[in-house]
Amino acid sequence: MRVLVTGGAGFIGSQVVAALAAAGHDVRVLDVGHPAAHRVPLPATVAGAPLRLADVRDAGSVEAALAGVDAVVHQAAMVGMGVDLDDLPEYVGCNDLGTAVLLSAMARAGVGRLVLASSMVVYGEGAYACPAHGPIRPAPRAQADLLAGRFEPACPKCAAPLIPGQVDEEARLDPRSVYAATKLAQEHLSAVWARQTGGSAIALRYHNVYGPGMPRDTPYSGVAAIFRSALEAGRAPLVFEDGGQRRDFVHVRDVAAANLAALTATAGQAGFRAYNVASGRPTTIGAMAAALAEAMAGPEPQVTGAFRAGDVRHVVAAPRRAAAELGFEARIELADGMAEFAYAPLRG
Repeated sequence: MRVLVTGGAGFIGSQVVAALAAAGHDVRVLDVGHPAAHRVPLPATVAGAPLRLADVRDAGSVEAALAGVDAVVHQAAMVGMGVDLDDLPEYVGCNDLGTAVLLSAMARAGVGRLVLASSMVVYGEGAYACPAHGPIRPAPRAQADLLAGRFEPACPKCAAPLIPGQVDEEARLDPRSVYAATKLAQEHLSAVWARQTGGSAIALRYHNVYGPGMPRDTPYSGVAAIFRSALEAGRAPLVFEDGGQRRDFVHVRDVAAANLAALTATAGQAGFRAYNVASGRPTTIGAMAAALAEAMAGPEPQVTGAFRAGDVRHVVAAPRRAAAELGFEARIELADGMAEFAYAPLRG
């Protein structure tokens, strides 16, 4: 199959390209080299696949890249929490306008198979239950509570502490950051495209991806790379809140395998379908920082009590749908992945 991977020179995209090429697909790459993800010029090829240097918002370049293509794996996006609302136009431009241009060009070219890189951030907070009121959706955490160190969401009906659980793909979507809002918009645009063209769109909701090749030292880096950079400099990783935030860390090679599985699953399937891409083995931010510090023989993490507007407390995935329908299960354990990540090359 001939596959176009947008954002294919990036952290996740390059691993996806390598996995597709290893599986025998004919891969093409389109990437603009956005400075939020790249600080050096892009190579001519990625894992042997030719790279077209172009912006996904440029309709002419996208149309040229789609010639003869059977499917698209859309990784191109501006990621992370960003700096402040000055980032909003660039997030919307890269993520939503870029996706709209791509989908429009795919419709004209008759390309009917799409795998979209989405994110767990579309959920907002994860799943919770109140001992008295059952499953419940907490409101966004109040600034006064965060300043007072009250980080756990409370039941909006009785103020009792909530019990976090697993969020599945049918959960109500409630984005709470600019990045999250743009990822949800990408899903909606892809679903509309699938309905109107009869195409197949699979959205992979990545949880916290880490591994070799993460970009280092930028506001758009993942937390694992930020901790790793601190440890390399001999500094303690600075853990926000009380370190008890629960996340699901999934290795980038597992994410690449999920993309390969999703591409196979699009054959003969029409419509839109979303899948969590997660390990199913959650941990806390504090525990992840401690594991990385131990692997690097660095200073112990420092819990700061600081917080960021738009952050959520617990997001833990139910990975059952991906296992049942895509045949995908994450293989790399966090301890093994962190031991590798401790000394793996990062993106400069």
